[in-house]
Amino acid sequence: MLKKIDVRSTVAAIAKGMGVTFKEMMSPTVTEYYPEEPAKFEERFRGAHVLQRDENGMEKCVACFLCAANCPANCIYIEAAENTDKLRISGGERYAKVYNIDYNRCIFCGYCVEACPTDAITHGHGFEIASYNTSTLIKRKEDMLAPIPAGAKAPVMEPEHAGAH
Repeated sequence: MLKKIDVRSTVAAIAKGMGVTFKEMMSPTVTEYYPEEPAKFEERFRGAHVLQRDENGMEKCVACFLCAANCPANCIYIEAAENTDKLRISGGERYAKVYNIDYNRCIFCGYCVEACPTDAITHGHGFEIASYNTSTLIKRKEDMLAPIPAGAKAPVMEPEHAGAH
């Protein structure tokens, strides 16, 4: 036996849906004039990654590999190196000598950001990364590093072969 359809609830649901439609039709159209004006983003927008620095200008990444381990697309490649007295890049024992993200594979899931214990990697608001040349979509550490904060000194780096004659 078929269930009896409640006509009143069906009509009410249709009227409610049409009310939303008509309300949107009568609201003004919002146009963004990009690129003449800067694009506006929600705060939670996941754009191109940024490797953060601390207030002293040191890199926050300590090469713990948690971001790469949590990446479902396997698009993060890291090579670690040890900090020394002459070469101090980060606050930890190690730093990321090489840090690459392959945007050909990245799905912008945010797992790398969530996994980072030092908040070294974040999503920025960069969205203009499209390219016809896939080799330009592999971003290196230098491409992603945040600028050194005002008043902070750049990390002192001496060449590895200095003093060896």
